[in-house]
Amino acid sequence: MRLPDSWKNARVTLAITGVTAVIWLVLSLLRLDEWAAIGGGFIPARYTYADDGGMAPFWLTPLTAALLHAGAAHLFFNLLIFVYCGRPVEAVLGPVGMAMLYMVGAYAAAGAQYALDPLSIVPMIGASGAVSAVIGAYALLFGRNKVKLGRPRLELWLNALWLMAAWVVLQLAVGFAFATISADGMRIAVAAHVGGFLAGLLLANPLLLFRYRKA
Repeated sequence: MRLPDSWKNARVTLAITGVTAVIWLVLSLLRLDEWAAIGGGFIPARYTYADDGGMAPFWLTPLTAALLHAGAAHLFFNLLIFVYCGRPVEAVLGPVGMAMLYMVGAYAAAGAQYALDPLSIVPMIGASGAVSAVIGAYALLFGRNKVKLGRPRLELWLNALWLMAAWVVLQLAVGFAFATISADGMRIAVAAHVGGFLAGLLLANPLLLFRYRKA
């Protein structure tokens, strides 16, 4: 599938990018980063103990967490990859499909992280789980089969999984680099990345069929 060149069909991608960047900028200028992370981040223990005492209802925190970031590097890498992959994906799936992909990806990422450590009290923040879903859809829609096994569908999935591994490694590298310049460091929610990516792989074709169901 050929990548589209126009930005006209990427309104949802650009809107999410702009809102995320503005929220980070405002919180940083007001020095409300930590307050926002605790109140709006995804904390698995809040689900386990049905604690609804945060800034946002706990059922909404997978989405609010996607709007929060630990720093400029965290924000930049997430939005860079999101814009790169989101533009062609939205052009194919449409604005509704893109919005659904992003939101489901955020919940799938939170669900995977919860399954790994349901008692964790560490806030998970960042758009990388939702972005992982977009990357998964991108891999399935635009991936090129470099591994030759004689079974095109299996080849495509293997190449998609290679892309997922590269994305996780990139996130780990960013986290390591951040840890070297900050006493706090930055913990990488690997399970969230995998959960979001798998959601993108599974949703790409159904969302494509949904958009062209009347064609």
